[in-house]
Amino acid sequence: MRLLVLGGTEFAGRAVVEAALGRGWDVTVFNRGRHTVPFRGATPGPPGPAGVRLLQGDRTASDGLAALAEHTGEWDAVVDTWSAAPRAVRDTARLLRGRAERYVYVSSCSVYAWAPSAGYGEDAPLVEGAEAGAEQTDYPRDKRGGELAAVEEFGPDRSVLVRAGLLIGPYENIGRLPWWLTRIARGGPVLAPGPRDLPLQYVDIRDLAEWILGAVEQELSGPYNLMSPQGHATMGELLDACVATVGGDAELRWTEPEVILDAGIEPWTQLPVWVPPGSDMHDALHSADVSRAVATGLRCRPVAETVADTWRWLTDIGGTAPMRPDRTSKGLDPEVEAKVLASAGGVPDTTS
Repeated sequence: MRLLVLGGTEFAGRAVVEAALGRGWDVTVFNRGRHTVPFRGATPGPPGPAGVRLLQGDRTASDGLAALAEHTGEWDAVVDTWSAAPRAVRDTARLLRGRAERYVYVSSCSVYAWAPSAGYGEDAPLVEGAEAGAEQTDYPRDKRGGELAAVEEFGPDRSVLVRAGLLIGPYENIGRLPWWLTRIARGGPVLAPGPRDLPLQYVDIRDLAEWILGAVEQELSGPYNLMSPQGHATMGELLDACVATVGGDAELRWTEPEVILDAGIEPWTQLPVWVPPGSDMHDALHSADVSRAVATGLRCRPVAETVADTWRWLTDIGGTAPMRPDRTSKGLDPEVEAKVLASAGGVPDTTS
């Protein structure tokens, strides 16, 4: 298989490239060249020993697609992870529609109109106002505009819309799982947001990448909610795995959601991954119907494996995860955490 990845050096794009190389595919990567290429043997021009060909260009510039336009290659599929102006997706897809068989756009479950009900499928209402040729607006409309652009240029039968949920795993540049790992490594009492059995939905970035490649092989099309089945893991299982992996003297103090919210702590950002049960946020982020993806090959590894591999990667790079500049910072201020723990007490964890 011949694969073109737009991006390819960070998180989702990097995972797709590595998965494709693992299958022996021929891979071309097109990006701005702002990051060190992490693939052994990657070279400009013809494929290097690892099978990666590098092309550079800035999709936001007037002549930014010149390297793609001048290149004579053709591909079985394109994978695009773009998150900004939909115009960039439209322009790239338009250039490639006669040279690639399928366009895979990594979108987001944020394209659903707020707030989707628990158990929502791919036919749930979508955000309004998105346009395929628009400039950058906000994240939900930009992602929906990217979807429209892919379908507009490649058609509904040759485009795949990957509506991803919470993404974690090695190479994460958003700051969610890395924050929990570094916080637990710091040790001491840890504010653990309850309930302990709160069901989570997420997908290890490597499982998402493998599903994408399977979708290309199966010649799939259309939208897919892409995250683990509901309840694949719980908040307790996630944090237990962090404690077991990191070691040290961290002690989880399980705290009721009401206490956390009354303290003014923001779910999802200040306590990454967590949102209170019974809320619109939990329905939207941890309650999607993913039966369509599961039926077409989605397989999700155990949470302990994701946590252990992420910690190994994090320690290998010195303990500080990269952060995308266009994403908000994550995590809870230690003074705020200590204040809430002192006032609420929390319930010491005796189960792990």
